[in-house]
Formats: sequence, C-alpha cells, structure tokens
Amino acid sequence: MTTLLGISGSLRKASTNTMLLRNAARIFNPDTFIEGNIRFPLYDGDLEDASGIPDAVQTLSDQIKAADAVIIAGPEYNKAMSGSLKNALDWISRTEGNPWKNKPLAIMSATAGRAGGERTQFSLRLGMMTFRPRILQGPEVLVAGSAKEFDDKGILTGETYVKLLTELMDELRALV
Repeated sequence: MTTLLGISGSLRKASTNTMLLRNAARIFNPDTFIEGNIRFPLYDGDLEDASGIPDAVQTLSDQIKAADAVIIAGPEYNKAMSGSLKNALDWISRTEGNPWKNKPLAIMSATAGRAGGERTQFSLRLGMMTFRPRILQGPEVLVAGSAKEFDDKGILTGETYVKLLTELMDELRALV
C-alpha cells in the first residue's frame, strides 16, 4: 500500500500547479493520494506561543510523516517559491520531529512564464535542504505557458511534459 502526498504551492481553485500535481499522482498511481492543505495563518511566533501549532499545520505534518513519498508543485512568484508554500514550510518546521527527513520528494512547477519555474524550484530546493528529504534531482518538470498546456479536464497535453513527468514519477516510485 503506497501513500502519496501532494502539496500545491498555489491556492487558486483553477491552479495549473494543482492540475500538474493531480497529473503526477495519476501517473504515479498510488494506492492512496492525499492533497495537502496549506491554507495556514501567516507564521507568527506570538501566535504559536499563544495558541500552539494550528490543527491544519499538525495535520499536514502528520501526513508528510505518514506518506511514502511527497510531490510538490509550485508556481513562481517574484523569482521564488510562493509565499503560501514558504509559510507552510516555516510552520511545518515548528512541529515535533522532522517529518521530511529521508522522505522521497519530487518537485515540479507550472508557470505562465517561459522558463516554467526554474527559480521556484531552486528556491524550494534551497528551502528544503535543512529538512534533509531525499529530493530527486531530475528530470526537471518545468511547465511553461501553463495555461495552454492542460485540456478542459485538467489533463496535461504536451508530449514532452508528459514524458518528463512520467520519468520523474518512475524515479520517485523507484525511490519508494
């Protein structure tokens, strides 16, 4: 029984990163796929001191720990990962233990721009280093001009992107 956790760094309902995440999960074909929720309050040490770890944060931390592998799809905002994704990483770092340690992790991105999210992937790799997951180094899945790369049902259509995503999921499955 394989459990795959997916985290989208975009909160938009029609997010191409969420679509990319779901395509990756379909290709990976786990027994269980869970989409993590990162709709957290902004990290604030005073809030943590007053109220502790929010339930939604603890839930995601527990899901990371329990998953056999994690996939993260993130947009590029101002040359880096989205604030919501960075905020989620900050909150998770405050939970007991390190749910990320040695966790197989694949990252990908879908953006409106022509580079497909190179810088978001760089900043995400940098931000994850302290947690010490087993981040796959490739192939890089960088979906550029993402609004045109999914059909009306949210299926990734570009042959090259599908090939790269399939290879990345094959690598992740082998790591599990």
